[in-house]
Amino acid sequence: MDKIRHVPSLQAMQALVEVARCGSFTQAAQTLCLTQSAVSRQIQQLESHFNVALFVRTSRNLHLTPEGEQVLASARSIFEQLKTLEERLTPQKRPFRIRLHVSLAVRWLLPRLSDFYLRHPEVSLAIETVATEVVEPTSDSDAYILYLPTASSDPDCLTLFKETLVPVCAPGLVDAPRSVEELQRFALLHRSADRQAWIEWLAANDGKPLEDYRHIPFNLDELALDAAARGLGVAVTDMTLAAESIERGVLVVPFGEPLKTGGIYSLCPQPSAGSHPACGVVMKWFASQVERED
Repeated sequence: MDKIRHVPSLQAMQALVEVARCGSFTQAAQTLCLTQSAVSRQIQQLESHFNVALFVRTSRNLHLTPEGEQVLASARSIFEQLKTLEERLTPQKRPFRIRLHVSLAVRWLLPRLSDFYLRHPEVSLAIETVATEVVEPTSDSDAYILYLPTASSDPDCLTLFKETLVPVCAPGLVDAPRSVEELQRFALLHRSADRQAWIEWLAANDGKPLEDYRHIPFNLDELALDAAARGLGVAVTDMTLAAESIERGVLVVPFGEPLKTGGIYSLCPQPSAGSHPACGVVMKWFASQVERED
């Protein structure tokens, strides 16, 4: 039969993926709930179909041939495409997936999730966090929350809150600063490598150049705020992100007016998100959180 029409079986391709992953026919058979001889026959079927050896077998190990590597890459790609297709056609079987920065998840989203599940117990959310400066959308996310220096022109994106910077420190910080001039006695705690938050705040409050201060750098708001709560220095952060800690008395704003930077935190749905049955419910709930902030 023409090989263009006679394609390899998915079971055989799956056997290849598992044998390559386990490095063993025996372990692959256990994972697939098959006998070792059944797995061997499936690999032989693939080798016969492509007319190449897929594995080099020795008494001690098992490894793919160059041709086997190519077939394995195609097999993995096929299974990934099938998974993506299944999720697109039957999204009700999986949670609505949201990707965001870890500090935003801990400081803003998590305190609100109990309200979401109280209102929508039938909906499941999958929260994926990243620690990178920029939250990149991925093909396996339905929506993502990111920081934008200016408001988005995309009508589908929802502004969650506007960035407002304030200095914060521990309530018990000895001789806590009461003015910009007194900041030089303390270490400035940074939430990102670019130190942009302190640069903007100092510029707006007639502070000295950044090099005139002591610094303790971090790469997360969460770390900088925890360091501030432990009395290591003074951090600058968004008022919304620090709100819960301020309410609990873990942090205080020692002085100064909140600085509106023009930046925003925005929820942006992926183009494919509309096919998920929970999309409308999720977006409506996030919109209600915006109204509550206002």
